[in-house]
Amino acid sequence: MLRNFLVIPILLLIAVQYSCVKDKPASVILPSPSTSPVVPVTPSPPPSASEKKYLALGDSYTIGQGVQTAERYPVQTKDWLVANGITGISNPQIIATTGWTTANLQSAILSQNITGPYDAVSLLIGVNDQFQGADPTGYETRFTQLIEKSISLANSLPSHVFVLSIPDYSVTPFAMPYNVDRIKKQIDEFNEINKRISLS
Repeated sequence: MLRNFLVIPILLLIAVQYSCVKDKPASVILPSPSTSPVVPVTPSPPPSASEKKYLALGDSYTIGQGVQTAERYPVQTKDWLVANGITGISNPQIIATTGWTTANLQSAILSQNITGPYDAVSLLIGVNDQFQGADPTGYETRFTQLIEKSISLANSLPSHVFVLSIPDYSVTPFAMPYNVDRIKKQIDEFNEINKRISLS
């Protein structure tokens, strides 16, 4: 059904050095140096017809909660590509907010009428589903739907969709008050779902 996906290990996430901290009981976020509220992403200017378009879908790990715009992994990815001679890429369009689950991301894609086509789409989602105790079966259904939507947005080219694994925040200070063994086990379970769907 879905083929030619690249599951990118979390080691490739440039922002992996950031820990998770508690924002509210219903979400996991990256640390913020201040208590300022989350600022919505300002849409990038429309790219020219000759530019390659990149859409990044996700949650706090994608939006880079607590870091400057230039430190968000989609922005760093674009900058790395340009630095290595791959030019003509527009600034990434980011659809992501701290605390989002798969259901929240689906609603956002629908409400913002995201249509594409994009030359590349990345998807990193699931940590808040795990943190909120989502049923793995329901998560699998929603994640499958997000993969299918990502393919559609990537001009129906599965090889242009990149799935990134959910960071294992059990190793961060944020997780210390919780059952770290259970967190690790659940993150592994969700990532196994992601990998199986992506490679099927």
